Amino acid sequence: MIQSAAQLAHWLPALGSSPWLAVDTEADSLHSYPEKLCLVQLATPTDTVLVDPLAGFSLDPLWQAARDKELILHGADYDLRLLFRTFEFRPHRVFDTMLAARLLGRKQFGLASLVEELLGVKLEKGSQKANWALRPLSAKMTAYALDDARYLAPLADKLREELRAAGRLEWHEQFCAQLVEEAARSRNGVDPEAWRIKGVNRLGPRSLGVARELWRWREREAVEKSRPPFFILAHETLIAIAERAGAGADYAALVPRRFPDSRREGLRRAVERGLALPDEELPGPLVRRSHRLTGAQRSRLEQLRRRRDRLAAKLNLEASFIASKATLVALARNEPGAWEGLLPWQRELLSEPAGRSSEPRPTATPRRADTPPSPAAAKAAGP
Repeated sequence: MIQSAAQLAHWLPALGSSPWLAVDTEADSLHSYPEKLCLVQLATPTDTVLVDPLAGFSLDPLWQAARDKELILHGADYDLRLLFRTFEFRPHRVFDTMLAARLLGRKQFGLASLVEELLGVKLEKGSQKANWALRPLSAKMTAYALDDARYLAPLADKLREELRAAGRLEWHEQFCAQLVEEAARSRNGVDPEAWRIKGVNRLGPRSLGVARELWRWREREAVEKSRPPFFILAHETLIAIAERAGAGADYAALVPRRFPDSRREGLRRAVERGLALPDEELPGPLVRRSHRLTGAQRSRLEQLRRRRDRLAAKLNLEASFIASKATLVALARNEPGAWEGLLPWQRELLSEPAGRSSEPRPTATPRRADTPPSPAAAKAAGP
């Protein structure tokens, strides 16, 4: 494992002569908040190594050397966001093996499944839930981590050829460019105005104000204690307290008994701040907008949905890969930027004349979309 600047400098020539770099990461989101990057796995044509970001030395030379390489990842969205947030690293281009498999219509797209199917290698499982912040790593954890990177390049080679043969390589390139762009927009920390919790839509304006203050207080507590927010206060408890407090009812019985006095006092002050907000400062924009459609819009939505589903079946793709339900609603409403929010190949498919019988082809010139159609698959689909 690379645990010093000298070791990193010794390894970097191997990266310098490689046109690509296979990358995987391991983070701790269960014991730390915000989640902490604990391990970086790297592979080149000549070797596979582990880099310890907890060892206290700068990884800037690594990311500088990697910036112009093609990065090969599996479930790239998570890793790219983590790397950008931790190091402000943005690669020039990426190849996402999981995305490639899904664009080819595969139903099993976890890394272990793909490596076994395409490379004939059975990966060992069992370390996904390990605490990667612990040192030293066990032999089993080390082997697991190395395997996550060492097979990415040969896997990418096979998937790239399949994409090219299917006429979908350009689709994949557009998706990957979008992943890079979106990851670079991520920010440190959590925007308290952007939160969404199940049940928030039932709250009135005053309760929403309390919920927002509770959310902000919980975020501060979580960062200070380095614990996930739901360990501080469960989502459903936060909503229940906000609902009762906003209605003028007693919420004391809802406060967890395990709370120390200091945390109990912090919660109380957060509730009071929400209750004291002037009406004009209540967070009305947090209320979810209605998806009620006019008759004409419903007809247009059904037409788009049928077209999307027909194309998805024909192309053996997940329907949401062409357009999510939310995107279809935006298109049916003719919302500004709705069509521009699609990738070029998605736009071409959805806007094709209804009578066209030949299979659509990807557009000739990829353009980056302003907004993504649907979230990338969770990295949990890995081995």
